[in-house]
Amino acid sequence: MDQMGAVNSELEELFQEKKRVRNPLVPIGAFMTAGVLTAGLISFKQGNSQLGQKLMRARVVVQGATVALMVGTAYYSGEKFWKS
Repeated sequence: MDQMGAVNSELEELFQEKKRVRNPLVPIGAFMTAGVLTAGLISFKQGNSQLGQKLMRARVVVQGATVALMVGTAYYSGEKFWKS
């Protein structure tokens, strides 16, 4: 039963560390995604479908980069936790 307490304390340390370690690029990527999406929707509404289509493709790229940053940060944080 003592092992269970050790595991719980390790998990608590992990969560505390994750709260402290944040990637500032993820919120920037989220705002960029929202901005490109908004610009694309506005261009569609104005009838410029060619520009809107390019902006929607750009949104996918920006969104993919944001998700890659999130996954990379999670992997790095997890690997750093298990090494210590």
